[in-house]
Amino acid sequence: MPTNKDFKRLVRARMRKTGEAYTTARAQLLNKKHAPAPAPAPATLATAADYATLAGRSDAAVKAQTGCTWERWVKALDRVAAHTWPHRRIAQYVHEKYKVPGWWAQTVTVGYERIKGLRAIGQRRDGAFEATKSKVFAVPLARLYRAFSDTRTRARWLPNVDLTVRTATRNKSMRITWPDNTSVQLGFTRKGVSKAQVQIQHGKLPDRAASTRTKQYWAERLDALGNVLA
Repeated sequence: MPTNKDFKRLVRARMRKTGEAYTTARAQLLNKKHAPAPAPAPATLATAADYATLAGRSDAAVKAQTGCTWERWVKALDRVAAHTWPHRRIAQYVHEKYKVPGWWAQTVTVGYERIKGLRAIGQRRDGAFEATKSKVFAVPLARLYRAFSDTRTRARWLPNVDLTVRTATRNKSMRITWPDNTSVQLGFTRKGVSKAQVQIQHGKLPDRAASTRTKQYWAERLDALGNVLA
């Protein structure tokens, strides 16, 4: 058949070009013929003006901390097809390639995934839900960390919560099991001699409504912590 003849001509042309045996050249062409097309980037239905809303973080904030607006981050990550990567790889790339600190590398990654439609606000890539909240306090890092690690101090702003601290690294991080068996990760960052930030990620939540409620809960508790530290 003409199709077979045409294919044989391609095989022989490849043999002349590469010096391969007939069977090798044929196999290589067949592999190319049946190789799946590269996955296209998921459609980004929003315009650049909508990126901040989808990402859940303002252009001003992300540019101040990373040097780029959301539009520039989307272009940079689309250029390497980051939409096809797992979450961890994107965050590592942002951190290593662009020297973005860990927390903000995660923020860029999550924002990009939301913009590309890979997750909703409050949702992880695996479909589970989480709530995140952060706040800067005008106290030294050690004092902020102690407000979480010291049982008596913690009870003043987080009362009646029988939580379990699984792991803790002084002045840096803490992993907690909440009474309902959901998981809380804390990160602590020095922002100056007398200024520090806590970042909260409360995961394994059942749905978006729980994510919204939990985010509001942490906003209220951090306000209470501010009163205690004052």
